[in-house]
Amino acid sequence: MASPSLFTYLTAFSLIVFFFRTFTAVPIPSFSLNSFGKDPSFASDFALYGYAKVVNGGSSVQLSGPASASAGRFVYKKPVRVVEGNPRMAVSFSSYFSFSMSPGNGGGLAFAVFPSGFPLDVLNGSSSGLSHGVKERGNRVFAVEFDTSRDAYHGNSNGNHVGVNVADLVSVRVSNVSSINLALNNGDRLNCWIDYEAGSKRVEVRLSKFGDIRPVSPFISHPIDLSEMWNEDEVFVAFSSSSGNSSQTCVVYSWSFNTRPVPHWMHSQPLDPNTLKEDMRPQTVHEKRTCLLRVLAALIFGTGCGALGSFIALFFCTIFGNRRPVAAEEFVMRPVEFEYKKVNVIVVDKSIKDGEK
Repeated sequence: MASPSLFTYLTAFSLIVFFFRTFTAVPIPSFSLNSFGKDPSFASDFALYGYAKVVNGGSSVQLSGPASASAGRFVYKKPVRVVEGNPRMAVSFSSYFSFSMSPGNGGGLAFAVFPSGFPLDVLNGSSSGLSHGVKERGNRVFAVEFDTSRDAYHGNSNGNHVGVNVADLVSVRVSNVSSINLALNNGDRLNCWIDYEAGSKRVEVRLSKFGDIRPVSPFISHPIDLSEMWNEDEVFVAFSSSSGNSSQTCVVYSWSFNTRPVPHWMHSQPLDPNTLKEDMRPQTVHEKRTCLLRVLAALIFGTGCGALGSFIALFFCTIFGNRRPVAAEEFVMRPVEFEYKKVNVIVVDKSIKDGEK
């Protein structure tokens, strides 16, 4: 049997490196919840604090209400990082959830990202239950609030708005939900998509009625680099809510969350839509750019998988193609001895035979 070639050794080494990196890679946090009490991983992966509880046979989680000054928090207990890996890569994340808020002007609902060490189990009845911890650790908290109360002190100019809060209870960006013909506190179920793109350093919020498709353009878009806020530290994603001085209830019906590393070559500077003219529709352009980058990433991934498949095929062809067939012992050729005898051949001439007659 021929000895393995250099190509065989290189192929085997590449396969070993590939599988080693696969099994030692940091797991990507992700989940999708459509039923809460019935999900086997719910008790181990999630925590409920304050007034938060599973209701309606496990189909939803009620975070606050109907009691006045009630507050609750719904936390994913597994930590998340916005910078990870070696070499270091920024991490994008996306979250989808459906929720409803009953009539009233309560403290609101917030999708929040807390740093490690934040007192998750400590709440109060105002500002979505965030006011206690944010005052002490405000420089490390990021939140998207859905608020139904007017509070000029915190920059809330109307009682039907969505705001982006960065390291403070005062929103850095606020948009009136009435501008898209929706109301937060009429009891209707709504959809929300929150996307943080690490490549463009931007957070986008989309909102729609339950059952409608995801809007193309974001309702809110705000430039932010979360890697500067948390670096490689662990953070926790959660919902936080409070009823304030009302009996308003906030309910979450479904929740999904996932992260994805972003290569360095995909990073770009954020585009501020406020600097562009309205007729340029900057958000639509951003969507197309994101789509093209995803297609390019898919092509690169497919090419890598094809190359790996070719290496595997060549590896096995090299191994099995060089093997020579081995015959069974009973069919092995052996030398055979032959016996030679002298044979005398007599030839009789026909003419002589006729003369004798």
